[in-house]
Amino acid sequence: MSTARKPKIEETPGYCKAEDLANLFALTGQWINQLTRDGVLKKRDTPAGKRYNVVESTRAYVQYLRDKAAGRGDKNIPEAKELEKFDAEVRIKQAKAQIAELESQELQGIMHRSEDVAALTEDLIYTIRDALMALPGRLAVDVAKAGTAAEAAEIIKREVYAVMKELSSYKYDPEKYEDRVRARMDWSADNGGFDDDE
Repeated sequence: MSTARKPKIEETPGYCKAEDLANLFALTGQWINQLTRDGVLKKRDTPAGKRYNVVESTRAYVQYLRDKAAGRGDKNIPEAKELEKFDAEVRIKQAKAQIAELESQELQGIMHRSEDVAALTEDLIYTIRDALMALPGRLAVDVAKAGTAAEAAEIIKREVYAVMKELSSYKYDPEKYEDRVRARMDWSADNGGFDDDE
Protein backbone atom coordinates (compact mmCIF):
# COMPACT_ATOMS: atom_id res chain seq x y z
CA MET A 1 0.00 0.00 0.00
CA SER A 2 1.51 3.29 -1.01
CA THR A 3 0.93 6.42 0.87
CA ALA A 4 0.92 9.38 -1.40
CA ARG A 5 2.12 12.56 0.10
CA LYS A 6 0.11 15.65 -0.46
CA PRO A 7 2.10 18.32 -2.18
CA LYS A 8 3.07 21.07 0.28
CA ILE A 9 1.24 24.29 -0.47
CA GLU A 10 3.60 27.20 -0.62
CA GLU A 11 2.98 30.26 1.53
CA THR A 12 1.69 33.29 -0.30
CA PRO A 13 4.34 36.03 -0.42
CA GLY A 14 3.51 38.94 1.92
CA TYR A 15 1.41 36.76 4.26
CA CYS A 16 2.46 35.07 7.49
CA LYS A 17 1.20 32.98 10.41
CA ALA A 18 0.28 34.39 13.84
CA GLU A 19 3.57 33.28 15.42
CA ASP A 20 5.58 35.02 12.69
CA LEU A 21 3.57 38.22 13.17
CA ALA A 22 4.05 37.98 16.96
CA ASN A 23 7.79 37.65 16.38
CA LEU A 24 7.76 40.64 14.02
CA PHE A 25 5.88 42.86 16.53
CA ALA A 26 7.71 41.43 19.58
CA LEU A 27 4.39 40.33 21.07
CA THR A 28 3.06 37.03 22.36
CA GLY A 29 0.88 34.76 20.25
CA GLN A 30 -1.95 35.35 22.76
CA TRP A 31 -1.69 39.09 22.23
CA ILE A 32 -1.87 38.65 18.43
CA ASN A 33 -4.99 36.51 18.94
CA GLN A 34 -6.48 39.17 21.24
CA LEU A 35 -5.82 41.91 18.67
CA THR A 36 -7.48 39.70 16.05
CA ARG A 37 -10.55 39.13 18.26
CA ASP A 38 -10.73 42.88 18.89
CA GLY A 39 -10.70 43.55 15.16
CA VAL A 40 -7.37 45.36 15.10
CA LEU A 41 -5.74 42.63 12.99
CA LYS A 42 -7.48 40.64 10.25
CA LYS A 43 -6.78 37.18 8.83
CA ARG A 44 -7.10 36.67 5.09
CA ASP A 45 -7.75 33.51 3.09
CA THR A 46 -4.69 32.21 1.23
CA PRO A 47 -4.06 28.89 -0.52
CA ALA A 48 -2.07 27.83 2.58
CA GLY A 49 -4.92 28.77 4.95
CA LYS A 50 -5.82 31.85 7.01
CA ARG A 51 -2.86 34.20 7.21
CA TYR A 52 -2.04 37.81 8.10
CA ASN A 53 -1.03 40.26 5.39
CA VAL A 54 2.23 41.69 6.77
CA VAL A 55 1.85 45.21 5.34
CA GLU A 56 -1.84 45.51 6.25
CA SER A 57 -1.25 44.11 9.75
CA THR A 58 1.73 46.40 10.36
CA ARG A 59 -0.29 49.47 9.35
CA ALA A 60 -3.25 48.35 11.50
CA TYR A 61 -1.01 47.78 14.53
CA VAL A 62 0.75 51.14 14.10
CA GLN A 63 -2.66 52.87 13.85
CA TYR A 64 -3.81 51.02 16.96
CA LEU A 65 -0.72 52.25 18.85
CA ARG A 66 -1.31 55.84 17.63
CA ASP A 67 -4.94 55.73 18.73
CA LYS A 68 -3.93 54.34 22.10
CA ALA A 69 -1.28 57.04 22.56
CA ALA A 70 -3.86 59.71 21.65
CA GLY A 71 -6.32 58.27 24.16
CA ARG A 72 -8.74 57.01 21.50
CA GLY A 73 -8.12 53.33 22.14
CA ASP A 74 -10.86 50.74 22.53
CA LYS A 75 -11.94 50.70 26.18
CA ASN A 76 -12.46 46.92 26.00
CA ILE A 77 -8.82 46.18 25.13
CA PRO A 78 -6.83 45.19 28.24
CA GLU A 79 -4.05 47.72 27.54
CA ALA A 80 -6.63 50.51 27.23
CA LYS A 81 -8.08 49.50 30.60
CA GLU A 82 -4.60 49.53 32.13
CA LEU A 83 -3.97 52.99 30.68
CA GLU A 84 -7.31 54.21 32.05
CA LYS A 85 -6.44 52.77 35.47
CA PHE A 86 -3.02 54.43 35.37
CA ASP A 87 -4.62 57.80 34.49
CA ALA A 88 -7.05 57.43 37.40
CA GLU A 89 -4.18 56.65 39.78
CA VAL A 90 -2.28 59.71 38.53
CA ARG A 91 -5.35 61.92 39.14
CA ILE A 92 -5.74 60.48 42.67
CA LYS A 93 -2.06 61.12 43.45
CA GLN A 94 -2.33 64.68 42.11
CA ALA A 95 -5.43 65.31 44.23
CA LYS A 96 -3.66 63.97 47.33
CA ALA A 97 -0.65 66.19 46.60
CA GLN A 98 -2.93 69.21 46.21
CA ILE A 99 -4.67 68.40 49.51
CA ALA A 100 -1.30 68.01 51.23
CA GLU A 101 -0.19 71.39 49.85
CA LEU A 102 -3.39 73.06 51.10
CA GLU A 103 -2.97 71.44 54.52
CA SER A 104 0.62 72.67 54.63
CA GLN A 105 -0.51 76.22 53.81
CA GLU A 106 -3.19 75.91 56.44
CA LEU A 107 -0.69 74.84 59.11
CA GLN A 108 1.57 77.75 58.15
CA GLY A 109 -1.37 80.16 58.48
CA ILE A 110 -1.18 81.13 54.78
CA MET A 111 -4.61 79.73 54.01
CA HIS A 112 -7.64 79.53 56.33
CA ARG A 113 -10.65 77.29 56.05
CA SER A 114 -13.98 79.05 55.92
CA GLU A 115 -15.24 77.23 59.03
CA ASP A 116 -12.19 78.44 61.00
CA VAL A 117 -12.70 82.03 59.81
CA ALA A 118 -16.36 81.72 60.82
CA ALA A 119 -15.38 80.38 64.26
CA LEU A 120 -12.85 83.17 64.86
CA THR A 121 -15.37 85.78 63.66
CA GLU A 122 -17.91 84.26 66.04
CA ASP A 123 -15.38 84.66 68.88
CA LEU A 124 -15.05 88.35 68.00
CA ILE A 125 -18.83 88.78 67.91
CA TYR A 126 -19.14 87.17 71.36
CA THR A 127 -16.42 89.49 72.67
CA ILE A 128 -18.37 92.51 71.34
CA ARG A 129 -21.63 91.17 72.74
CA ASP A 130 -20.08 90.57 76.17
CA ALA A 131 -18.63 94.10 76.23
CA LEU A 132 -21.99 95.64 75.29
CA MET A 133 -23.91 93.47 77.75
CA ALA A 134 -21.54 94.64 80.53
CA LEU A 135 -22.29 98.33 79.85
CA PRO A 136 -25.52 98.62 81.88
CA GLY A 137 -23.85 97.18 84.98
CA ARG A 138 -20.79 99.39 84.59
CA LEU A 139 -22.90 102.54 84.02
CA ALA A 140 -25.90 102.11 86.31
CA VAL A 141 -24.49 103.64 89.49
CA ASP A 142 -22.59 106.48 87.78
CA VAL A 143 -25.54 107.48 85.56
CA ALA A 144 -27.91 107.35 88.53
CA LYS A 145 -25.64 109.80 90.40
CA ALA A 146 -25.45 112.17 87.40
CA GLY A 147 -27.17 115.49 88.06
CA THR A 148 -28.11 116.29 84.47
CA ALA A 149 -28.84 114.46 81.22
CA ALA A 150 -25.67 115.95 79.69
CA GLU A 151 -23.62 114.54 82.56
CA ALA A 152 -25.24 111.09 82.09
CA ALA A 153 -24.57 111.25 78.33
CA GLU A 154 -20.92 112.09 78.98
CA ILE A 155 -20.57 109.08 81.33
CA ILE A 156 -22.18 106.76 78.73
CA LYS A 157 -20.02 108.21 75.95
CA ARG A 158 -16.83 107.70 77.99
CA GLU A 159 -17.75 104.03 78.64
CA VAL A 160 -18.65 103.40 74.96
CA TYR A 161 -15.25 104.81 73.95
CA ALA A 162 -13.58 102.53 76.52
CA VAL A 163 -15.39 99.51 75.03
CA MET A 164 -14.40 100.57 71.49
CA LYS A 165 -10.76 101.00 72.56
CA GLU A 166 -10.84 97.57 74.18
CA LEU A 167 -12.30 96.03 70.99
CA SER A 168 -9.76 97.82 68.78
CA SER A 169 -7.00 95.93 70.57
CA TYR A 170 -8.66 92.61 69.66
CA LYS A 171 -6.08 90.90 67.45
CA TYR A 172 -5.98 87.79 65.32
CA ASP A 173 -4.12 85.19 67.35
CA PRO A 174 -2.14 82.85 65.06
CA GLU A 175 -1.50 80.45 67.94
CA LYS A 176 -5.20 80.15 68.67
CA TYR A 177 -5.84 79.49 64.96
CA GLU A 178 -3.00 76.95 64.83
CA ASP A 179 -4.44 75.13 67.87
CA ARG A 180 -7.81 74.98 66.12
CA VAL A 181 -6.21 73.57 62.93
CA ARG A 182 -4.14 70.99 64.80
CA ALA A 183 -7.17 69.86 66.81
CA ARG A 184 -9.21 69.45 63.63
CA MET A 185 -6.39 67.63 61.82
CA ASP A 186 -5.98 65.20 64.72
CA TRP A 187 -9.73 64.65 64.59
CA SER A 188 -9.72 64.07 60.82
CA ALA A 189 -6.77 61.68 61.07
CA ASP A 190 -8.74 59.66 63.63
CA ASN A 191 -11.94 59.81 61.56
CA GLY A 192 -11.04 58.88 58.01
CA GLY A 193 -8.31 61.21 56.82
CA PHE A 194 -6.43 60.25 53.67
CA ASP A 195 -4.20 57.21 53.80
CA ASP A 196 -1.38 56.86 51.27
CA ASP A 197 -1.84 53.09 51.19
CA GLU A 198 -5.30 53.37 49.61
